[in-house]
Amino acid sequence: MAATEPAPAGPTAGHEGIMRRQSLREPAARTYARSLPVVPVRARGLTVEGADGRRYLDCTSGAGALVLGHNHPVVLEALKRVIDSEAPLDVQDLATPVRDAFTTELFATLPAALAADARVRFCGPAPGDAVAAALALARTATGRSRVLAFTGPTPRDPAASGTPVVPGPEGGAPVVRLPYPRDARHPLGRDADGRDVGEVLDGPLGAADGPAGPAAVLVEPVHGAGDVVPAPDDWLRRVRGLTEERSVPLVADETLTGLGRTGTFWAVEHSGVVPEAMVMPHALGGSLPLSVIVHRAALDDGRPNRPAGVPRGNQLALAAGTATLAYVRENRLADRAAVLGARLLADLRELAAAHPCVAAVRGRGLMIGVELAAPALAGGGTPRATAPPVRTAADRAEAVRRECLDRGLIVATGGRACGVVRLLPPLTLTDGQAAAVLDRFADALAATERTWPH
Repeated sequence: MAATEPAPAGPTAGHEGIMRRQSLREPAARTYARSLPVVPVRARGLTVEGADGRRYLDCTSGAGALVLGHNHPVVLEALKRVIDSEAPLDVQDLATPVRDAFTTELFATLPAALAADARVRFCGPAPGDAVAAALALARTATGRSRVLAFTGPTPRDPAASGTPVVPGPEGGAPVVRLPYPRDARHPLGRDADGRDVGEVLDGPLGAADGPAGPAAVLVEPVHGAGDVVPAPDDWLRRVRGLTEERSVPLVADETLTGLGRTGTFWAVEHSGVVPEAMVMPHALGGSLPLSVIVHRAALDDGRPNRPAGVPRGNQLALAAGTATLAYVRENRLADRAAVLGARLLADLRELAAAHPCVAAVRGRGLMIGVELAAPALAGGGTPRATAPPVRTAADRAEAVRRECLDRGLIVATGGRACGVVRLLPPLTLTDGQAAAVLDRFADALAATERTWPH
């Protein structure tokens, strides 16, 4: 079939045909689509209906971007109001009633100490635009360049090869990546040389820009894109105290954690930390691209922020964002995420006790990671002749993901060695839906162990 074959006429082209044409027309790099052979045609809340007629429970929430689930009525109504009003849909940074309503609602949700002295900066919607803008702001304000970032495992594993220094988002200013505090291997974020955050700030890496230290410290309150590891509250408070003592801006990356996901409206609220800047979540646009940072006024010297990007502040995204913020706040969905998340974590840990393939269950609120163990081949047994090759934790996680999909449950994988199954259901999850998710996940685990029991 030629790559330029036109789609068949009619309202739908069919499940297999659509997937075949995508494989011909789009690059092999689209790993997400390859791992999820679903053609969504309708969706509401937790449920997605595919072109093949199957219904799925979506526990990825658009990589965490849909805190209200798919097509929530308040979001759809907000979009319709803007369209029916004939308001301009994109006016860059100009003031509009839609923009004013959004910033008003956003400020109503911020930690009080930040809201009293905050500015909102709109960025381009590409991944990384907001983080790049926050770091550029800190670099401009401090006159320094180096950034210390607490991250998960990198291609240069800090445990094996020392503290990695990589180019910054602007191509020249370096980012020093330090291990996220997650286990005995990296207790409380100590690097390969055993230094904690204070020693790094005062050492040659932190002080490379002079006695005042780096331009910023970047940290996720929960390391979400990988292992789903919550930062210990005491540790995060210590990081805040050390950066305040040294007048180093603290940038909290709430890209995946904000808007109630972890059981508080903003994940930094668990520790009581108030940073100089917060990177707002992908979920802020209510399913539409919207990238924003909130920062203290002292970081704003009026100079243009070159990496902010365009377009900034699409009116439809702002309206959807206002509706989403208000709904989460008014319906106390952060509290709901805390209660339901604690219940799910307890149920999953009980499940893990019965399944040796589960190494750990972690999370906060409705942001949960199930880490799977690599099969212990040395001690016993051989796989069945029909079993797929399962040799690593990543293989095991992928096998569980496939078994989940066969049972109508969509989950994501990632983390250290790609061995973590991530659950990010919408905050509108009901008790009945949570039970269904748990049942399907338990069945998938059992099926995987039957195929490869060790």
